[in-house]
Amino acid sequence: MSDKVTPDFVCDGEQSGGFSEAVCIHTDKIYDQCRDKDCLEDLRVYLTPCGQEVIDCAINVKIRKAEVIWVYSDIESVPFNRGFYSVDLKFFFKITLDAFTGVGRPCPVYGLATFDKKVILFGSEGSAKIFGSKYKCDSLDPQSWKKTNMPKAVVEVVEPIALSCKVVDVDDKCCCCCDGTDLSAVPEDICAVFDDHLIFGGDRKRVYVTIGVFSIVKLERSVQLLIPVYDFCIPEKECIASTDDNPCELFERIAFPVDEFFPPTRFCDDERFSYQSLRCDGEEE
Repeated sequence: MSDKVTPDFVCDGEQSGGFSEAVCIHTDKIYDQCRDKDCLEDLRVYLTPCGQEVIDCAINVKIRKAEVIWVYSDIESVPFNRGFYSVDLKFFFKITLDAFTGVGRPCPVYGLATFDKKVILFGSEGSAKIFGSKYKCDSLDPQSWKKTNMPKAVVEVVEPIALSCKVVDVDDKCCCCCDGTDLSAVPEDICAVFDDHLIFGGDRKRVYVTIGVFSIVKLERSVQLLIPVYDFCIPEKECIASTDDNPCELFERIAFPVDEFFPPTRFCDDERFSYQSLRCDGEEE
């Protein structure tokens, strides 16, 4: 069995792998995480009164883009599963639409779409209370509010991909217009993103969009970890002020943008599409 490593300087750098010291740090450790690719179909877009009037008169509507405003997360322990937690997520999206009314350019319309999701991750056990203070010279130290080492959820999400959009007539018998979203539960900070209040009913047409979302959900805890240290990270690059150089000399350092004039037919280091990775090695499909 190998000897236990303790925080201290390491005398034999070769046997230790080159690092000079083992130090104890306080950081957030990822206990569990998952990634997902969700295709969210037929999300209703809630509009402002002005935007709803434009949609009611539009002959065609297209989705331009979707943006993530905020992701609300709530953690609860899973009964009869020690160390596991359910993470309830609510995504808030700002949807930008192009409404074609038949006259002039398309009119931009903005609305809100939401999506609920739940994942179960391992977050371990432990419920220590943490207290702290900050040093203040010649005075009482400010006290930090009580904290715990309970797991916290971290959500990473990229901007959604706008896939499709459709307009449904409320009076259509084939339309299922039963939406369970309660706009009164939407936080004020989310509603403040739009120029006016959002409406739930009284509309003749409703907009539904389909978007693609890539996300990563993590459960982290504040812990102490022992890590190897090689040395202090001292910057060696000097700061260069661009104003000291001649503008033309600075321009001469910029490489000619060949790809802008001659777009590459493929990217050999891009594995997002399987057919590219198959053809980059020179073999035929």
